[in-house]
Amino acid sequence: MGRCRSSASWSMVRRVLCQKGRSEDSSYGSNGGAALMGDWVHNLSVAWMAALVFGLSYVVAWWIHVLVARLAVGERGRAFKAVSPGMLPPLGIIFGLFVAFTAAQVWSDIDRANAAVSREASSLRAAVILSSSFPGEPEARLRGLVHRYIEEAVAQEWPMMAKHAADLRMTPRSLAEALRFTLALTPISNGQQTAQREMATAFGNALDARRQRILVSRSEVHPVKWLCLILQAVCALVAIAMVHSDNRLASAVTLAIFATGVAASILLIVSHDRPFTGDISVGAGALVQVMPANSDE
Repeated sequence: MGRCRSSASWSMVRRVLCQKGRSEDSSYGSNGGAALMGDWVHNLSVAWMAALVFGLSYVVAWWIHVLVARLAVGERGRAFKAVSPGMLPPLGIIFGLFVAFTAAQVWSDIDRANAAVSREASSLRAAVILSSSFPGEPEARLRGLVHRYIEEAVAQEWPMMAKHAADLRMTPRSLAEALRFTLALTPISNGQQTAQREMATAFGNALDARRQRILVSRSEVHPVKWLCLILQAVCALVAIAMVHSDNRLASAVTLAIFATGVAASILLIVSHDRPFTGDISVGAGALVQVMPANSDE
């Protein structure tokens, strides 16, 4: 039995990895070009995402450095130098607060996603264990339905959640059938009555955890938050360039250092922005681990 379960689990993992690779080749969104671009960025590997984010940050910092250096001549140069360096700490603090508030949402979404998947897996495992109270055909039927539900969730729902396409209106037929079959059982002892009640509760908890999982899969950082975060970073870069406009080397070094911090902050957020998308995402490993052997095996 353990060998069959291990074989089924590894087969499912390989299938999910293959489907994930194929799904990354095509990205789409319901909000037009911006959604398409967002899907493309989130489906990049961490290495390519880091190269993109750091590259864009350095390009923006370089253009700000060049633009301010060209404008810092004559009267404008004296005006730039009149900008107080005391502006830099408040700008940096505000940028840090923006990063903290945005990251707090991202970490909360990741925690909720992990909790939902763990709760779903635990509920299904409890139902499978309790099904042994009804040996024979009922136990085999329930184990088969749970096996099919996990198989469909991993193979179909996970790629859809990665694309923000999972819908709460989609009813998991296998899990609903398992719940109906459990309620239709006729217990013949107090132990079976307790097991039936606990199995029905476990399947209900699994359904609720699935709903939470799908809801979390559709969350991401709002474009307005991204706009404010990037705008604050640009303002800080411009202020740095103006304060150091009389020393181009100092300006370039300071801008490069701050741009590195900006890129690291943005990379940290964007790589975890969507809980079920990208290299750093919540996987279906917990469900695969509790998937019972198929009744046909």
